[in-house]
Amino acid sequence: MLSLILTHPGSSHKDELLACSLLAAVHRVPIVRREPTPEDLADPATAVVDVGGQHDPALNNFDHHQFPADHPPVCSLSLVLQHLGLYEDARQFCDWLEPAEWFDTRGPNVTAQWLGVDRTAMNKLSSPIDITILRRFAKAKSLTPGEPLYEILTYIGQDLLDYLRDLRARLDFVAQNAEIWTFADHEVLYLPRTEPIPEEPSAGITRYLESIGKSTTTVALIYPDGRGTGYGLSRHNDAPHYDFTRISTQPDVHFAHARGFVAKTSASDLARIKELLALAFAQVG
Repeated sequence: MLSLILTHPGSSHKDELLACSLLAAVHRVPIVRREPTPEDLADPATAVVDVGGQHDPALNNFDHHQFPADHPPVCSLSLVLQHLGLYEDARQFCDWLEPAEWFDTRGPNVTAQWLGVDRTAMNKLSSPIDITILRRFAKAKSLTPGEPLYEILTYIGQDLLDYLRDLRARLDFVAQNAEIWTFADHEVLYLPRTEPIPEEPSAGITRYLESIGKSTTTVALIYPDGRGTGYGLSRHNDAPHYDFTRISTQPDVHFAHARGFVAKTSASDLARIKELLALAFAQVG
Protein backbone atom coordinates (compact mmCIF):
# COMPACT_ATOMS: atom_id res chain seq x y z
CA MET A 1 0.00 0.00 0.00
CA LEU A 2 1.15 3.52 -0.76
CA SER A 3 1.56 6.12 1.96
CA LEU A 4 2.65 9.00 -0.30
CA ILE A 5 2.57 10.16 -3.92
CA LEU A 6 5.57 12.28 -4.82
CA THR A 7 6.07 14.35 -7.97
CA HIS A 8 8.33 17.21 -8.99
CA PRO A 9 7.87 20.86 -7.99
CA GLY A 10 7.58 23.76 -10.42
CA SER A 11 5.60 23.78 -13.64
CA SER A 12 2.99 21.08 -14.04
CA HIS A 13 2.01 19.03 -17.08
CA LYS A 14 -0.96 16.90 -17.91
CA ASP A 15 0.90 13.59 -17.74
CA GLU A 16 2.01 13.74 -14.09
CA LEU A 17 -1.23 15.40 -13.00
CA LEU A 18 -3.27 12.54 -14.49
CA ALA A 19 -0.82 9.93 -13.20
CA CYS A 20 -1.13 11.37 -9.69
CA SER A 21 -4.92 11.52 -10.10
CA LEU A 22 -5.08 7.81 -10.84
CA LEU A 23 -2.88 6.89 -7.91
CA ALA A 24 -4.81 9.22 -5.59
CA ALA A 25 -8.10 7.66 -6.67
CA VAL A 26 -6.76 4.18 -5.92
CA HIS A 27 -4.85 4.87 -2.70
CA ARG A 28 -6.28 8.11 -1.17
CA VAL A 29 -2.88 9.22 0.15
CA PRO A 30 -1.30 12.70 0.16
CA ILE A 31 0.45 14.17 -2.89
CA VAL A 32 3.71 16.04 -2.26
CA ARG A 33 5.54 18.13 -4.85
CA ARG A 34 9.31 18.10 -4.23
CA GLU A 35 12.45 16.40 -5.52
CA PRO A 36 12.74 12.76 -4.39
CA THR A 37 15.51 11.53 -2.12
CA PRO A 38 17.30 8.19 -2.58
CA GLU A 39 15.21 6.95 0.33
CA ASP A 40 12.00 7.91 -1.53
CA LEU A 41 13.10 5.98 -4.60
CA ALA A 42 13.94 2.92 -2.51
CA ASP A 43 10.65 2.97 -0.59
CA PRO A 44 7.80 1.08 -2.34
CA ALA A 45 5.30 2.89 -0.10
CA THR A 46 6.22 6.16 -1.89
CA ALA A 47 5.13 6.48 -5.50
CA VAL A 48 7.61 8.70 -7.34
CA VAL A 49 5.96 10.14 -10.46
CA ASP A 50 7.58 11.90 -13.43
CA VAL A 51 10.83 12.53 -11.57
CA GLY A 52 13.72 10.54 -10.14
CA GLY A 53 15.11 8.99 -13.32
CA GLN A 54 13.74 5.51 -12.63
CA HIS A 55 11.01 3.30 -13.99
CA ASP A 56 10.59 0.49 -11.50
CA PRO A 57 6.95 -0.52 -10.92
CA ALA A 58 7.96 -2.86 -8.08
CA LEU A 59 9.16 0.22 -6.19
CA ASN A 60 6.33 2.43 -7.55
CA ASN A 61 8.78 4.63 -9.45
CA PHE A 62 7.24 6.02 -12.65
CA ASP A 63 9.63 8.31 -14.52
CA HIS A 64 10.21 8.31 -18.28
CA HIS A 65 12.77 11.08 -18.72
CA GLN A 66 15.69 8.65 -18.66
CA PHE A 67 14.44 6.80 -21.74
CA PRO A 68 16.50 7.36 -24.93
CA ALA A 69 15.40 9.99 -27.43
CA ASP A 70 14.19 7.38 -29.92
CA HIS A 71 12.09 5.52 -27.34
CA PRO A 72 8.42 5.21 -28.35
CA PRO A 73 6.45 8.10 -26.84
CA VAL A 74 5.41 7.22 -23.30
CA CYS A 75 4.94 9.51 -20.31
CA SER A 76 4.42 9.04 -16.58
CA LEU A 77 0.69 8.55 -17.17
CA SER A 78 1.49 5.71 -19.59
CA LEU A 79 3.65 4.02 -16.95
CA VAL A 80 1.00 4.27 -14.24
CA LEU A 81 -1.67 2.94 -16.61
CA GLN A 82 0.64 0.01 -17.43
CA HIS A 83 1.11 -0.63 -13.72
CA LEU A 84 -2.67 -0.69 -13.22
CA GLY A 85 -3.14 -3.08 -16.16
CA LEU A 86 -5.20 -0.53 -18.10
CA TYR A 87 -2.76 0.79 -20.68
CA GLU A 88 -3.82 -1.28 -23.68
CA ASP A 89 -7.49 -0.43 -23.18
CA ALA A 90 -6.59 3.22 -22.63
CA ARG A 91 -4.57 3.37 -25.84
CA GLN A 92 -7.44 1.76 -27.73
CA PHE A 93 -10.36 3.66 -26.24
CA CYS A 94 -8.97 7.01 -25.01
CA ASP A 95 -8.30 8.89 -28.24
CA TRP A 96 -6.55 11.69 -26.37
CA LEU A 97 -3.85 9.48 -24.78
CA GLU A 98 -1.48 8.99 -27.71
CA PRO A 99 -1.40 12.73 -28.56
CA ALA A 100 -0.74 13.44 -24.86
CA GLU A 101 2.21 11.03 -24.96
CA TRP A 102 3.60 12.72 -28.06
CA PHE A 103 3.09 16.21 -26.66
CA ASP A 104 4.89 15.39 -23.43
CA THR A 105 7.82 13.58 -25.01
CA ARG A 106 8.16 15.31 -28.40
CA GLY A 107 6.81 18.81 -27.77
CA PRO A 108 4.06 20.79 -29.54
CA ASN A 109 5.83 21.32 -32.88
CA VAL A 110 6.61 17.66 -33.56
CA THR A 111 3.20 16.62 -32.21
CA ALA A 112 1.46 19.04 -34.59
CA GLN A 113 3.44 17.59 -37.50
CA TRP A 114 2.55 14.05 -36.39
CA LEU A 115 -1.14 14.99 -36.18
CA GLY A 116 -0.96 16.71 -39.56
CA VAL A 117 -2.22 20.06 -38.24
CA ASP A 118 -0.84 23.56 -38.08
CA ARG A 119 1.14 24.39 -34.95
CA THR A 120 -1.38 27.11 -34.02
CA ALA A 121 -4.12 24.47 -33.79
CA MET A 122 -2.48 23.12 -30.63
CA ASN A 123 -3.14 26.39 -28.77
CA LYS A 124 -6.71 26.51 -30.05
CA LEU A 125 -7.40 23.18 -28.34
CA SER A 126 -6.31 24.47 -24.93
CA SER A 127 -9.07 24.64 -22.32
CA PRO A 128 -9.33 27.08 -19.39
CA ILE A 129 -10.24 24.06 -17.27
CA ASP A 130 -6.87 22.47 -18.08
CA ILE A 131 -5.03 25.73 -17.49
CA THR A 132 -6.59 26.39 -14.10
CA ILE A 133 -6.18 22.89 -12.71
CA LEU A 134 -2.57 22.63 -13.93
CA ARG A 135 -1.74 26.09 -12.58
CA ARG A 136 -3.26 25.38 -9.17
CA PHE A 137 -1.51 22.02 -9.02
CA ALA A 138 1.80 23.68 -9.89
CA LYS A 139 1.39 26.19 -7.05
CA ALA A 140 0.64 23.54 -4.43
CA LYS A 141 3.43 22.07 -2.30
CA SER A 142 1.20 19.31 -1.00
CA LEU A 143 -2.35 18.07 -1.33
CA THR A 144 -4.22 15.97 1.18
CA PRO A 145 -7.58 14.17 1.11
CA GLY A 146 -10.45 16.54 1.81
CA GLU A 147 -8.86 19.56 0.14
CA PRO A 148 -10.83 20.80 -2.91
CA LEU A 149 -8.07 20.34 -5.49
CA TYR A 150 -7.17 16.89 -4.15
CA GLU A 151 -10.80 15.79 -4.44
CA ILE A 152 -11.03 17.17 -7.99
CA LEU A 153 -7.96 15.15 -8.93
CA THR A 154 -9.44 11.99 -7.44
CA TYR A 155 -12.69 12.62 -9.35
CA ILE A 156 -10.66 12.81 -12.57
CA GLY A 157 -8.72 9.66 -11.71
CA GLN A 158 -11.78 7.72 -10.60
CA ASP A 159 -13.78 8.70 -13.68
CA LEU A 160 -10.94 7.49 -15.92
CA LEU A 161 -10.70 4.22 -13.97
CA ASP A 162 -14.47 3.75 -14.10
CA TYR A 163 -14.60 4.51 -17.82
CA LEU A 164 -11.92 1.97 -18.70
CA ARG A 165 -13.22 -0.76 -16.39
CA ASP A 166 -16.88 -0.22 -17.28
CA LEU A 167 -16.09 -0.04 -20.99
CA ARG A 168 -14.23 -3.34 -20.88
CA ALA A 169 -17.25 -4.92 -19.14
CA ARG A 170 -19.59 -3.37 -21.72
CA LEU A 171 -17.45 -4.59 -24.62
CA ASP A 172 -17.53 -8.10 -23.18
CA PHE A 173 -21.31 -7.82 -22.77
CA VAL A 174 -21.82 -6.66 -26.36
CA ALA A 175 -19.48 -9.35 -27.67
CA GLN A 176 -21.46 -12.04 -25.86
CA ASN A 177 -24.90 -10.83 -26.92
CA ALA A 178 -24.80 -8.84 -30.15
CA GLU A 179 -25.65 -10.12 -33.61
CA ILE A 180 -24.38 -8.68 -36.90
CA TRP A 181 -27.03 -8.81 -39.62
CA THR A 182 -25.53 -8.84 -43.12
CA PHE A 183 -27.33 -7.24 -46.06
CA ALA A 184 -26.23 -6.79 -49.67
CA ASP A 185 -23.88 -3.88 -49.13
CA HIS A 186 -23.94 -3.18 -45.41
CA GLU A 187 -24.36 -4.59 -41.91
CA VAL A 188 -26.58 -3.80 -38.93
CA LEU A 189 -25.76 -4.57 -35.31
CA TYR A 190 -28.62 -5.90 -33.20
CA LEU A 191 -28.27 -6.04 -29.41
CA PRO A 192 -31.14 -8.02 -27.89
CA ARG A 193 -32.79 -7.13 -24.64
CA THR A 194 -31.42 -9.01 -21.64
CA GLU A 195 -32.49 -9.06 -18.02
CA PRO A 196 -31.48 -7.14 -16.12
CA ILE A 197 -31.05 -4.52 -18.81
CA PRO A 198 -27.69 -2.74 -18.40
CA GLU A 199 -27.58 0.98 -17.68
CA GLU A 200 -27.18 2.86 -20.98
CA PRO A 201 -27.46 -0.35 -23.02
CA SER A 202 -26.12 1.23 -26.23
CA ALA A 203 -22.88 2.39 -24.55
CA GLY A 204 -19.84 0.53 -25.82
CA ILE A 205 -21.36 -0.55 -29.16
CA THR A 206 -19.32 1.90 -31.23
CA ARG A 207 -16.08 0.90 -29.54
CA TYR A 208 -16.98 -2.76 -29.94
CA LEU A 209 -17.44 -2.32 -33.69
CA GLU A 210 -14.07 -0.59 -33.88
CA SER A 211 -12.44 -3.43 -31.97
CA ILE A 212 -13.71 -6.07 -34.43
CA GLY A 213 -13.09 -4.05 -37.58
CA LYS A 214 -16.78 -3.52 -38.36
CA SER A 215 -17.01 0.23 -37.82
CA THR A 216 -17.16 1.16 -41.50
CA THR A 217 -19.35 -1.69 -42.74
CA THR A 218 -21.97 -1.38 -39.99
CA VAL A 219 -24.39 1.42 -40.84
CA ALA A 220 -27.17 1.06 -38.24
CA LEU A 221 -27.66 -0.05 -34.64
CA ILE A 222 -30.63 -1.65 -32.90
CA TYR A 223 -30.45 -1.76 -29.13
CA PRO A 224 -32.73 -1.93 -26.08
CA ASP A 225 -34.43 1.34 -25.20
CA GLY A 226 -33.25 2.15 -21.67
CA ARG A 227 -36.40 4.21 -21.08
CA GLY A 228 -38.98 1.76 -22.33
CA THR A 229 -39.72 -1.82 -23.25
CA GLY A 230 -38.83 -1.54 -26.92
CA TYR A 231 -35.78 -0.63 -28.97
CA GLY A 232 -33.80 2.29 -30.28
CA LEU A 233 -32.83 2.36 -33.94
CA SER A 234 -30.07 4.66 -35.08
CA ARG A 235 -27.59 5.33 -37.84
CA HIS A 236 -23.97 4.46 -37.20
CA ASN A 237 -21.45 7.12 -38.21
CA ASP A 238 -24.41 8.93 -39.78
CA ALA A 239 -24.43 6.49 -42.70
CA PRO A 240 -27.20 7.43 -45.16
CA HIS A 241 -28.64 3.93 -45.61
CA TYR A 242 -31.54 4.52 -43.22
CA ASP A 243 -33.92 7.45 -42.79
CA PHE A 244 -35.99 6.82 -39.69
CA THR A 245 -38.48 9.57 -40.52
CA ARG A 246 -39.88 6.97 -42.93
CA ILE A 247 -41.31 5.07 -39.95
CA SER A 248 -42.48 8.09 -37.94
CA THR A 249 -46.15 7.35 -38.66
CA GLN A 250 -45.98 3.71 -37.66
CA PRO A 251 -48.27 3.07 -34.66
CA ASP A 252 -45.54 1.46 -32.56
CA VAL A 253 -42.93 4.18 -33.25
CA HIS A 254 -43.24 6.84 -30.57
CA PHE A 255 -40.27 8.99 -31.61
CA ALA A 256 -38.39 9.68 -34.83
CA HIS A 257 -35.95 12.54 -35.00
CA ALA A 258 -36.71 15.10 -37.70
CA ARG A 259 -33.24 14.59 -39.18
CA GLY A 260 -33.88 10.88 -39.51
CA PHE A 261 -30.89 9.52 -37.62
CA VAL A 262 -32.70 7.88 -34.67
CA ALA A 263 -36.08 6.47 -33.72
CA LYS A 264 -37.65 4.69 -30.77
CA THR A 265 -40.20 1.91 -30.99
CA SER A 266 -42.24 0.00 -28.43
CA ALA A 267 -41.98 -3.09 -30.64
CA SER A 268 -40.07 -5.99 -29.14
CA ASP A 269 -40.83 -8.74 -31.65
CA LEU A 270 -37.80 -9.45 -33.82
CA ALA A 271 -39.84 -9.83 -37.00
CA ARG A 272 -41.43 -6.42 -36.41
CA ILE A 273 -38.04 -4.83 -35.73
CA LYS A 274 -36.78 -6.13 -39.09
CA GLU A 275 -39.94 -4.86 -40.78
CA LEU A 276 -39.39 -1.36 -39.39
CA LEU A 277 -35.78 -1.51 -40.51
CA ALA A 278 -36.87 -2.41 -44.05
CA LEU A 279 -39.37 0.44 -44.09
CA ALA A 280 -36.65 2.90 -43.01
CA PHE A 281 -34.20 1.77 -45.69
CA ALA A 282 -33.17 4.56 -48.05
CA GLN A 283 -31.50 3.68 -51.33
CA VAL A 284 -27.95 4.96 -51.38
CA GLY A 285 -26.20 6.25 -54.45
